[in-house]
Amino acid sequence: MSTRRGRPALAPEQLTVAWQSVSLLLDYPDETVLAHADMVRSASLVLPAAVGDPIRDFLEKLTSTPLAELQADYVETFDNRRRCNLFLTYFAHGDTRKRGMALLRFKQTYLSAGFELDDKELPDHLCVVLEFAATIDRTAGRDLMLDHRAGLELLRLSLRDMSSPWFSLIDAVTATLPTLRGEERDAVRRLAVEGPPEEEVGLAPFASPQFSPGASSSTTLLPMPSFPGART
Repeated sequence: MSTRRGRPALAPEQLTVAWQSVSLLLDYPDETVLAHADMVRSASLVLPAAVGDPIRDFLEKLTSTPLAELQADYVETFDNRRRCNLFLTYFAHGDTRKRGMALLRFKQTYLSAGFELDDKELPDHLCVVLEFAATIDRTAGRDLMLDHRAGLELLRLSLRDMSSPWFSLIDAVTATLPTLRGEERDAVRRLAVEGPPEEEVGLAPFASPQFSPGASSSTTLLPMPSFPGART
């Protein structure tokens, strides 16, 4: 069964499997990631081919490539390339003040769902968003991805052009989301040409105590900075 927009319609349980599997595999490759390989491979069998096949493709590369080689490739890909960034708000805002506000909005979304994120992780890291969507709030997590869909798509295309093994994982994630429409494709093209903003001002607004655990439930929700066409 497919949606009107050309994607396979996944049951809630399948979305949980897909998003949690990618969250586990997209982390820095180490022995813990390798230990999850058999479990993820087995779980992926319940997924439609458009989602399950890319996950299994990555697993083949994960288990057949020396770990040190994978680790070096991971650092080179995600730490040193602006267009291969796992922090979703970076694509829309770079290191600008607006990104700090977007990070606050992510954190606020998590707190509204009763999820307190460890301070060791920024809330817009794709692994964190996928884990949240898979295990805490499927709708809110999906909305976070859709709000930053253009960045997610640029990440997918950049990894594809590099023939990166991690392309398969991002391909699996986007296969769980609606097909890109015209204005969304335009946003991706603009982002591909211009790249993320480069103003270097830090992320100070993210530390605001107003959005820390225990903040008043009456706090006004921040608008989520997004690309044209997000969530529609």
